[in-house]
Amino acid sequence: MTVDPLSDVLALVRARCEITGVLRAGGRWALRSGPRTQVKLDAVTHGTCWLLAPGRPPLRLVAGDAVVLNGAGPLVLCSHPEVPPVEESALAGAGTGSTAGSGPAPPEVFHRLGSGEDVTILGGHVDLDPAAAAWFTGALPDVLYAGASGTEAERMRLLLEGIVEETAGDRPGAAFARHQHAQLLLLHALRAGLRDGTELRPGWLRLLADERMRRVLGAVHADPGRPWGLRELAAVAGMSRSHFAQRFRELAGQTPLAHLSQWRVRLAEQALRESDTTVAALGARLGYASESSFSHAFRRVAGMSPSQYRRTAAPAG
Repeated sequence: MTVDPLSDVLALVRARCEITGVLRAGGRWALRSGPRTQVKLDAVTHGTCWLLAPGRPPLRLVAGDAVVLNGAGPLVLCSHPEVPPVEESALAGAGTGSTAGSGPAPPEVFHRLGSGEDVTILGGHVDLDPAAAAWFTGALPDVLYAGASGTEAERMRLLLEGIVEETAGDRPGAAFARHQHAQLLLLHALRAGLRDGTELRPGWLRLLADERMRRVLGAVHADPGRPWGLRELAAVAGMSRSHFAQRFRELAGQTPLAHLSQWRVRLAEQALRESDTTVAALGARLGYASESSFSHAFRRVAGMSPSQYRRTAAPAG
């Protein structure tokens, strides 16, 4: 039996996408945002614009396009690449409206830039469990593009229409509906990136873009405590050991067994934060022959022992 590794990862990092703002711009305009700690998601619902990011050609965005941004570098959204940008911080507090309330944040902070409404962009961010955020974002490219003409385009179009509709009306449950739409928008954007796969960094996400490696991750996620060896993993992929090891390293940037150890430690970190399972029992459950071998593997990935991690992660008070 295998499991869906992408769903597994999103659940582990507790990915929570919220659409939190709307930008309406027209004429000649450009908006620059600096590096940030959060993953960001932008989607164009009307018109066209350009996205400028270091190290890549200008990217033209049209209605239905979405981008997932890992927050690592400065970015510019603009009407034309040659327009001088204003800083995003200059718009802080300049929205035309915001409403406080409980539940998922509504995208009721509107910003206007330039003259007219040539383009409308929904902006949001992805909240992640801080303990796993760096591991998750490390696999994302600076810009993950999900185009309006791609395989996920129709579903994304419907989701964007749903977000706009729920934002414009006052129907009961609108905030909840917006959140669900935003969650699915993130998922379909990631799927679009997986289907292309060319811009993905070496790591777990790039592994998922390969059908054979996806089978391997599914098997490992279903039974992380199994004594997996190179032979068994290669058999799941339907490849020779040498070809499998080479291909895995090309996609992941690490060996299969190093990746297995890293995933086990991610699971262990979650268990240490959320349960009182003993270190010995946790190590045995994750396939380690002894508490000392588990502690050694954990320290190699996390930089501290399981007991130290548990004390560090424990809430104060």
